[in-house]
Amino acid sequence: MIQILLLFSISFSLGVYLILKDLLKLPSGRAVKAVHVIDKRERKKSKNFEVLINEWAIRLSKVVHMTDYSRRRLTATLKSANIKLSPETFVARAWLKAGMMLLFIIPALFIFPMVFPVVLFLAVAVYFKEIRSADESVRKRREDIEFELPRFVSTLSQELKANRNVLNILETYKQNAGKSFKNELEITVADMKSGSYESALTRMEARLNSPSLSETIRGLIGVLRGDDGVVYFQMLSHDLKQLELQRLKTIAMKRPAKIRKYSFAMLFCFLMMYLSVMFVEIIETLGKLF
Repeated sequence: MIQILLLFSISFSLGVYLILKDLLKLPSGRAVKAVHVIDKRERKKSKNFEVLINEWAIRLSKVVHMTDYSRRRLTATLKSANIKLSPETFVARAWLKAGMMLLFIIPALFIFPMVFPVVLFLAVAVYFKEIRSADESVRKRREDIEFELPRFVSTLSQELKANRNVLNILETYKQNAGKSFKNELEITVADMKSGSYESALTRMEARLNSPSLSETIRGLIGVLRGDDGVVYFQMLSHDLKQLELQRLKTIAMKRPAKIRKYSFAMLFCFLMMYLSVMFVEIIETLGKLF
């Protein structure tokens, strides 16, 4: 009897579900699965905490006031960093994360008041880290692109000897470009196909604000206007290679400084290990004497 009731309940529930699914025109399981797969490829999965923070930041953004210059500057930075938030929401999110860190001051005052300055320092650090996150993202993309520019300029100097089609050269190069530079080239190529070539290249220059890229864009605009460009890019390739060597030397010089702090940490651990053994032996010896 129980098995019959269980089978009837399952069948009845399945029938009601199928009827409601047909009436409400719900998507099939395969369609939902396909959407989830595409969604995972298109964007990263947001954490529930970040979603909640963004919702609160949108509400708090109404009380954030910015000057026109600051708003335009932050809007351009967020667009370059591919952060889909308004300037007010971005600032409000930094306030919220710093404020949530400040909430730990209340239990710290009752449990261990000496931690109060540490919590305050962490709150300030969180605020500056969040408010500078867009600039740091843009800076990293700029460095990645500048690191790849010598190879790109060298390719331009060779391609321009046989091909004067700038759009075709950019489309060919983006297939083997790095992630950051490929993304910028895709945006620029799409912009060039839908409008003026010079305007698209100028907008690419404005997005990154890199001196090396500005010189490259200036050469490409000259090619579009009829200049030969081969000698210009050959000289620019030589200069960029020299800058690349200097950048690599700077990175190599920073390596020992990064390793030094770990060396001091290991030395401190060894000293603590020997001192702890000496301290235990001294305590045991004093116990035997007295």
